[in-house]
Amino acid sequence: MVDVTIQHDTVVFTVQGLHKIWAFKSSLTIPRSHISGVRADAEVGKNLSGFRALGTYMPWVIKAGTFYLHGVPGLKPAFVDVVHPENVVVIDLQDEEYQQLIIEVDDPAAVVALLTTSA
Repeated sequence: MVDVTIQHDTVVFTVQGLHKIWAFKSSLTIPRSHISGVRADAEVGKNLSGFRALGTYMPWVIKAGTFYLHGVPGLKPAFVDVVHPENVVVIDLQDEEYQQLIIEVDDPAAVVALLTTSA
């Protein structure tokens, strides 16, 4: 699970609990201007397939860390932290280490509203 907060012109994605260990990352800080799209998408969370670069993958349990996903154009990886696909938010990025963040959040609709509201 990931907590999402806005601090000035940046968005801080804080990985919660043991997910820090499984994902090999405790937080990401992304400028708001680098976010090109945000959507809640349970289907993406259910159908993640690709190659793990650094992280944890247990089928039907957890996928967390850095992954090169099938069907995602480009050469950059995605950061993934998903246990419950119904709570997934997909964040498209530009000019960042990751091409996408595919994260489980407590309230997908609230996170989408938070990130799509103009600063």
